[in-house]
Amino acid sequence: MSRAIGVIGVTGQVGRLLTEEIPKAGAALSGGTLGRDKAKSAPAGVALFDDVGALADRSDAMIDFTHAETIVPYAKQVRAHKAAWIVGASGLQKPQWDALRFAAETVPVVYAPNFAATGILMPGLVQTLARLLPAADYDVEILETHHRHKVDAPSGTATAMGRLICETRGLDFDEVAVLGRDGETGARKPGAVGFGSIRAGEIVGETSIYFMSDDETVILGRRVFDRRVYAEGAVQAALWAIGRKPGLYAMKDVLAKSR
Repeated sequence: MSRAIGVIGVTGQVGRLLTEEIPKAGAALSGGTLGRDKAKSAPAGVALFDDVGALADRSDAMIDFTHAETIVPYAKQVRAHKAAWIVGASGLQKPQWDALRFAAETVPVVYAPNFAATGILMPGLVQTLARLLPAADYDVEILETHHRHKVDAPSGTATAMGRLICETRGLDFDEVAVLGRDGETGARKPGAVGFGSIRAGEIVGETSIYFMSDDETVILGRRVFDRRVYAEGAVQAALWAIGRKPGLYAMKDVLAKSR
């Protein structure tokens, strides 16, 4: 029996790609819901549902690249059904994380700020550099660049990398993160992790992490040219999640258990 995957926000940039990638992976596209812009039309032939609950009734898994603000209301609908929930929204705060955990009590939930397989390599590399290049000697700045349509800053990927650096160095992210600078900010504080965001054009995504000492700079960077890598990774996660026990999973779990 073919596994059925639905798309929450089927009119979005990744949502449209998902309607192509799901059949390519040998799964059935069960349908989708419209995104926030109701004026956009869905791809031809895609069955539309009024809400997430109705889509869940026809799906084994649902992929959601909509927006952080929809996670809390969607979690309640997801929890009441059986479909796995694959979430790629960025800019999550405590209420959204609580909502994901709430849904994960009854269904498998896979969350990732970046579903590209190569994006999973970054955390290990970041941890290694953060451990070998201590805060006392190396300042950290994270610069991320995304398209003009992105609504949150810093990006979820950049924030995740910053939190990982702080965890590795034994620092409290909320105390040392500098999410933006303006005016007379004073000298840099010890252990600070600074963020810079660029929003322009149709740049899919770039993240550069700078470890800077008085004598050298080490730069770890990654650039994405096509959103399709996110869609392919999300479909892989959806197929993996179908039939799993309830719980909150990450893309590293998908890759580790898919080999």
